[in-house]
Amino acid sequence: MDKKENNMWVHIILIIGAVIMVIPFIWMILTSFKTITETTQLDPFVIFPSKWRIDSFKSVIKQMDFVLLYWNTLKFIFWRVIFALVTSTMAGYAFARLNFRGKNIAFTIVLIQMMIPSQIFIIPQYKMISNLGLLNTTFALVFPGIVTAFGTFLLRQAFMGLPKELEEAAKLDGCNIVQTFIHVMLPLVRSSLVSLGIFTALFAFKDLMWPLIVNPEQNAMPLASALAKLQGQYASNYPELMAASVLACIPMIIIYIIFQKQFIEGIATSGGKL
Repeated sequence: MDKKENNMWVHIILIIGAVIMVIPFIWMILTSFKTITETTQLDPFVIFPSKWRIDSFKSVIKQMDFVLLYWNTLKFIFWRVIFALVTSTMAGYAFARLNFRGKNIAFTIVLIQMMIPSQIFIIPQYKMISNLGLLNTTFALVFPGIVTAFGTFLLRQAFMGLPKELEEAAKLDGCNIVQTFIHVMLPLVRSSLVSLGIFTALFAFKDLMWPLIVNPEQNAMPLASALAKLQGQYASNYPELMAASVLACIPMIIIYIIFQKQFIEGIATSGGKL
């Protein structure tokens, strides 16, 4: 098998994989235009709606204040990303480039936290937020992500990959630790910062359990929690649920279109996957 034929098979496999990934999204859009009867029938060959209806979109827009939900979600994501970047860069730099007593023990604790399911921390975190009287606030949503073990580990590895000569040169030029960190080292880990920002934004957008616990009021919910409220206990209106899901995807699609280059660069550099 020559190189050209090998590349052709690689492209065919990638195209098939892309189609498989897109099918659920297409199914969601088509279902949002169907009736409840069409979505629950067992005929597997009925893919398209018999008539394209927008009743489901009108119904969910009437039921849910999407402007408020978009605003709550964007605030939630923005502050999660800001806190994650600030705390992770400082902690990552300290663990990678500074020497202090208890450094290895402290970093071991960070690694242990990555190995423990996040659900274990929900009760103590909830009690802390409740005792502070901050339920149904943006801070309550952001609180678990103020410090991230994953971000600390990612930035530590990025800073460890930089040569020591950079710090030595900065010290000779009269820079202190803070100046070296901000002006010399931080710009060199830009790709890792982009990667961390992408991961943090996606994890925040998909977060469901914590927002349902700390922000149960309708005016304080992000999109994921509001969508969960549409799921009935015994039956669900699937066209409305899919219509709301389509509307919920709009902000992330817009963000991806605007920052497409940074998304691809960040994922390629970090070697991570979404």
